[in-house]
Formats: sequence, structure tokens, C-alpha cells
Amino acid sequence: MSDSFELVGHLKNLSANLWWSWHPETWEIFETLDAERWARLHHNPIAFIESFEPGELEVRAGRGALASRIQQAARRQADELRQRGPSTLLEAAPLHRRPVAYFCAEFGLHESLPIYSGGLGVLAGDHLKAASDLGVPIVGLGLFYAEGYFQQALDEEGRQSELYGRTRVDTLPIRKLLDADGQPRVVQVEVAGRPIRLHIWEAHVGRTRLLLLDCDIDLNSPDDRRLTTQLYGGDQRTRIRQEVLLGVGGVRALAMLGIRPGVYHLNEGHSAFATLELCARRMAEEGIDWEEAHERVARQTVFTTHTPVPAGHDRFAPEMIDEALGDLRERLQLDLRAFHGLGRLDLDDPNEPFCMTVLAMKMSQFTNGVSNLHGHVSRQMWQNLWPERPTHQVPIGHITNGIHVASFLAPQMRALFDRHLGPHWHTRMERPETWQEIAAMDDGELWETHQILKAKLLDFVQARLASQPGPRGDGPGQVRPGSGLDQDVLTIGFARRFATYKRADLILSDLERFKAMIHSSERPLQIIYAGKAHPADRFGKALIEKIVGLTTDPTLGGRVVFLADYDMNIARHLVQGVDLWLNNPRRPQEACGTSGQKAVFNGALNCSILDGWWAEGFDGENGFAIGQGAELLNPEEQDALDAKELYRVLEDDVLPLYYELDHRGLRAGWIARMKWAMLSLGWRYNARRMVLDYLRLAYLPALGATSATAPYRSL
Repeated sequence: MSDSFELVGHLKNLSANLWWSWHPETWEIFETLDAERWARLHHNPIAFIESFEPGELEVRAGRGALASRIQQAARRQADELRQRGPSTLLEAAPLHRRPVAYFCAEFGLHESLPIYSGGLGVLAGDHLKAASDLGVPIVGLGLFYAEGYFQQALDEEGRQSELYGRTRVDTLPIRKLLDADGQPRVVQVEVAGRPIRLHIWEAHVGRTRLLLLDCDIDLNSPDDRRLTTQLYGGDQRTRIRQEVLLGVGGVRALAMLGIRPGVYHLNEGHSAFATLELCARRMAEEGIDWEEAHERVARQTVFTTHTPVPAGHDRFAPEMIDEALGDLRERLQLDLRAFHGLGRLDLDDPNEPFCMTVLAMKMSQFTNGVSNLHGHVSRQMWQNLWPERPTHQVPIGHITNGIHVASFLAPQMRALFDRHLGPHWHTRMERPETWQEIAAMDDGELWETHQILKAKLLDFVQARLASQPGPRGDGPGQVRPGSGLDQDVLTIGFARRFATYKRADLILSDLERFKAMIHSSERPLQIIYAGKAHPADRFGKALIEKIVGLTTDPTLGGRVVFLADYDMNIARHLVQGVDLWLNNPRRPQEACGTSGQKAVFNGALNCSILDGWWAEGFDGENGFAIGQGAELLNPEEQDALDAKELYRVLEDDVLPLYYELDHRGLRAGWIARMKWAMLSLGWRYNARRMVLDYLRLAYLPALGATSATAPYRSL
């Protein structure tokens, strides 16, 4: 019995560090113990372990080979967490003394820790995971949202409503940090003339740490307690106070814990107030003036901007800035003109709101967009900050986003890569030569693996449709959603935030033409949608209602489906199982767009507007392009042109290639394109390459260090 208790102890240790979430040999242990329970509890190992009756888990864990698997996983985790990092990253040694502090308003690490809404958070989570794999010392700073982002519900008409539920903290892989007396550590931030206190939670993400600040504590007033309850909830006043807590509170939390970062990385402008707190502290501690403090802080600060959409940049009225940050302005010894000017293009325009992106750029020595095209667009957007420079000399570069492959790669595909690329391919995936053996992979083996994943996706879709709220298709003349889905039909995935510029309904703009493709006797298609609209976005909600209405339309034969409550779990199933990933934003409004990158590693092909990462990644043979990158001033004309190009590429290129069989009965042309996509894109669009780019282009220069030469190529 003691051995069984030891096994349960191993399971608890594994569940306490999110390392388990990107190691399939570990999370598959929980699935093996009870697959139905594992799915029902949203793949939360802490809640999973707690759900067993006393003694039940010990019995199950001790059965057969499972005991050996648990012990092996525990040993592997312990070994990896003890390592400081690969020897090839000795150049990162300065960061072991003074790590990177990585600020972000959301972190998407796993669906069981719901403190994210979408791409920005998942990118931040991938950054921490890749840093852990590489041994690059990073401490994440964020807020703990007890109610997270909303859960999406659909009514019978397909209308979205938002549900919020408080997460059980005791089932999350986080712990509250305590002082020497066993009391919670308290960080205090002055906002609007009164103190707000925060507790600090800590999550372990492999070898990296994530600190989350929480003001839902008895020390605060009822109104202040709710400030960190919901992600992106509330009005402008709530938003600015959240950003003060994140930026100023984050800096104070680091100081309280004795962490002295060498680099401060602001992932989007929400945390830019951190730089002002750093300046105020330096002025007080080192006896220097504002100008000197500004220069020193900027030298240490890296800023990544994530959106070319003007509405995506937080702006606040001057009086809101004064109300929230009056104490900080006094500590910086700045008058109103100078203080407000930190967030303005024109220092003397009293009507210009305070922009967090402008503040971040003025307070950072290194600023980057998240793709080549986004860097170009950002230089145009913010050229007025450097009026003496031509646009091409504006100091905004780019580091293209990449995805944490292990978090989204299907275990079946990983096994395929292990056989053909070697067991350690994932430690050198940023090198082009790692992927060369993809070309020699057996066509039948790759296609069979893809078919297994596609069947798994379709089973998942049917299970979700059976349980999710919304139209059931039982009205007069209706069909059941998903009733026409077929393993042998080209399957398209479209899943993302339902912002109108992403144009979820572009493929539906000529409905009769779309129906003809759906019902083609020789080359049919089917499409799976998922995504949430912001609670205040009535146009995004209208798009969802329109699409959900089509899922029961008998003229579409049950081949259009919508999966409610999009999260990282749904995302994994989709990118692993679809044939084609569709992306059709209005260029150039997609800064990067990483969901298509996730599809690449799982063998799906991209069909996308030449925007974001696809504008630099597409080479004519590794997927499909919608149009040639034309940008029209009139949105209606742009949409009409892009719809025409989308239909053309589907009818002339995608569908004929997919349904063309060779003498073996295989889709040889399609498979060749799958291989070339992985070979040409795999080394470029992974988070290892991304973090190495930040290390060598941003972090080490901020420390005054130089990068060592390594067998590695940046973008």
C-alpha cells in the first residue's frame, strides 16, 4: 500500500507544475486512469485527483504498467526541472542573475487555468513554456481573474450570452505566497488616492515562474475587490485601474520577493505603467533626475505591440490618468504637460487621449511588431513619434510569433516526428536541417496519421454538438447540426475571436456558390466554426448568430457546424484534425495570427489572406493564398475582391488538389504540399525560434551583453 500512496504523491507533484500539460506521456496517464472523468473535469489534474474516493486512486494507479509510467514521468519531471538549460545557451548566463520580467494582461497556459481570452494570452503562455524548455530565466507577471473570461452560451436562435463563474482556486496549480510568519504577502498600490492591496499567487510553468496579483481580499473595499475578478470586464475606469495594478503592482511584487530583473518585457501596452514605477523608484533610491531615470529604464525595457487595429490600443482621457496616477506623477516630479505628454503624439494637444502604446514606445529602447508585415505597418502607424525620420527608419522592428509546438502537437504526429526526425528533434526544431527528413516520410504513413486525427476531431465535434446549448435542428424543415459531416470530405476549420475584420462570413458572401461547393458530388467541403465575440461587440455577435443559424439549414445538409465556448481544448482538436485552416482578415489588420502555425505542425494546410505571418511564410507551394495582397481603401470593395479570390482558390486549387488520387489511391499532390509546409515552415514558426530571437535581439542587448555565435537562423 505504501507504494500506491507514493504513486499518488507523484501524481500530485506532477499536477502542481504545468509542465505536465505539454508532455503527453504525463497527461495521458491521467487520461488512462479515467478518460471520461478526465474530459468532464476539463483536463484539470488537481480536480481529477480530488474527485476520487479515498483509496480508489491508489488502487488504479498501482495496476499493471501504469505504476511504472507514473514513476518514469515523475523522474523525468524532476530531472528537467533541475537543469539550468542547454549548454548552447550559456550566453543566457547573465539572465540567471537578473531574469526577464515578462508582463502581460493574460496568460493562456491550459484550459484548466482560465485566465486568458485568446491569442495574446496563448502567445504569452507559449513564451513562458519555450523559455522553460530553453532554460531562459523568465518571471511572468499578470493578474489573477477569479471569474476569468466569460463562458459562451447560445440560445435557440444562435444568440451569444456571457456566463461568469468563480473558479475554485483550490483546484488550480497556483499557491498564495506567504511571509515568514505564514501570512499572505501584501503588495500595496495607490490608485485614485487610496491604497489597494494585492496578494501574490505563484504558478510554476516548467522552469519558469508566473506571478499573479489578486485584489479580491478582505483588506479592500467591495468595489476594489472586483477589479481583478474578470478579464477585460468593466468600463474604462476598471481597465485603467487594472493596468495600474498590473504595471505598478507587478514592479512592487518583484521588489518584495527580492527579484531584480535585468530586462522588463512589456507584452502589449496594458502593463506600460510599470516603466513609470521603475523610474520613480530609481529616482528615490539612486538620487537621479527624471531624464536619467528615463534613460536607464528604457535601456532595460522591451516592448512588443500586437495589433495594427487602432481600437486595439488602450486610450484614456487625461482626467482618468490624473485620477488613477496622481501619486505617481508627484513621485516622478513631472508637471501635467510632461506627464500627459508621455502618452501623446502631440504634447500640446489637450484633447489627445493618453495612449498606452505611445507610453510603452517612449519608455522602451527596443520595440517590435510580431511579423514582418506588422513591423512595416507599425512603423507607418507610429511614424509621428519620430517626425524627423523617414518611415523606414522608425525604430520598430519585428520578431515573428511562433507557437509552442508541444502544447498543440497531436501525440500521433509527435510519434511520427520521433521516428523520422530523431527522438531529440524538438530540442533543435529551430534549425532548418532538422526538418529535411520530412521529404522522405512515407506518404501512406503520413496520410493515415492525419486520417486518425481527423476521425478523432469528427467524434469530438459530434460529442460537443450533442451537449452544447443552442439550436438542436428539431424544428420544422431543419437538420441536426453536424449530421452531414463525413470523414472523406475536405474539412475546413475557422476558429478565432469573432472580430468583424476577421470576416468569419466571407466564405458565405455568395451563399448559392457556397452551397454548390457543399453539395458537389465530386468535390464537396464542410466547415467547422468556433469563436467568441467580445461582450460589447454587437457586430461580432451578429456574425455568430448568422453562422449558427446556418447549422440547421436543410439546404446546407448539416455540413456547417459551430462549436460553442471556444477554448484551448477545442483549438487543439481543430488544428490537429482539419484538412485546411482558413484565415481571411482584412489585410493588414492581422498582426500575426498563430492558429495557422499550429495547424502546420499537425499536417493541415493554410488557406489565408497574405497578412500577418502568412505574408512572409507563403512560398506558393506550402499552402494557398487568397489574392495577392491587394489593399483597397473601400472596405466593401475589399471584401468583394477577397471573396472572389477565396472562391477562386477553393474551386480552382484547393478542391481539385485534395480530391486528386494517384495510382495508389492516395492524395499524392496534397500530401506533397503537407510535407513541404512542415519542411519549409516548421523551423521558422515555433516558439523556440521566437524566444531565441528575443534573447539575441532584445534581452542580451538590454543587459549590455553580446550574443554568442550559434547554429541558428532568425527571421
